Amino acid sequence: MKSFINFVSAVSNLCGVVAAFLVGSAIVVVCQMVVMRYFLNASTIWQTEFVIFSLVASTFIGSPYVLLIKGHVNVDLLPHYLGTKGRYALAMFASLLGFVFCSVLAWKGYLHFHEALVNGWTTDTVWALPLWIPYLSIPIGIGLLSLQYVADIIALATGHSMPFAMDHHSGLEGE
Repeated sequence: MKSFINFVSAVSNLCGVVAAFLVGSAIVVVCQMVVMRYFLNASTIWQTEFVIFSLVASTFIGSPYVLLIKGHVNVDLLPHYLGTKGRYALAMFASLLGFVFCSVLAWKGYLHFHEALVNGWTTDTVWALPLWIPYLSIPIGIGLLSLQYVADIIALATGHSMPFAMDHHSGLEGE
């Protein structure tokens, strides 16, 4: 199980790198767009859509990394005052609920991607980007987020990680 957790962690780290690359490329394209429009008085065709789709894709593809490092926003007031068993139960419940939600979202995202691919959907702009390309980030990102949830659930169940990333020295260990 440890090797599975390590593999999923490596994939989630890679997702973080890809997300950072997508954000960086969006920044470069915005700078290029500014130069084209204001300094060269040229029109831009694909840049706005590229930036939007890159930022959205970075959100989906970067989500497994955010879960890996516990970077999401949470309120840990209740877990802080729960005992070890209560924290474990709450963390397991929240992770299972997150897994179910993300699995359904990944499946529906795949169906949406597949429909765009089969029907040849494109954007309604001059660029006419095939929509399956940006839609692919939904099943990939959220599917890998589901996989990260599985790794987190296994890590919780086997004692490889503490619920809510708390250590044993919180001072409020009431059973």
